[in-house]
Amino acid sequence: MEKEIVNRVSSSQLITFDLEELYTPGERVLFDLKGLLFQELVLREKDFRDYIKSHDWVQYKNKFVAITCSADAIVPTWAFMLVSVSLQPYAQYIIFGTLKELEQTLFQMELNKVDWNKYNNAKVVIKGCSKVDVPLTAYVEATSHLRSIASSIMFGEPCSTVPIFKKKSL
Repeated sequence: MEKEIVNRVSSSQLITFDLEELYTPGERVLFDLKGLLFQELVLREKDFRDYIKSHDWVQYKNKFVAITCSADAIVPTWAFMLVSVSLQPYAQYIIFGTLKELEQTLFQMELNKVDWNKYNNAKVVIKGCSKVDVPLTAYVEATSHLRSIASSIMFGEPCSTVPIFKKKSL
């Protein structure tokens, strides 16, 4: 007599928290002021303002933009502000920082929208594999939120998990 194969994963009470679902689709662009500096050292105000007036800002329409200066130069704060003002009518979202920091910010914004109450006393698996690059900060932030409400937290896939946290029984 053959034993029936039972899928214990699908019949378990595990809830999968998939950070990939929080990925914000859209093109990410780095706007680097380095190329606008004289000899990559100094920002000339007149030249910079001329660039701001003549640049085609429409190319940033609906894009996520990180503004930075990769040169080791002292760039006045107002220069970044002018770029931001010029991008604002077109870009979907703008930050000062790197593309990595932009991605972290986008995930943080989505994590702030999560209804964490649905994970109250739940056994949660934070999914490990994804088709998009999920920043480590998102995993840490999700774990931090779940730590206070979930009965247990695991990492990986429901069929193969690494235990992260288990609430102590009283």
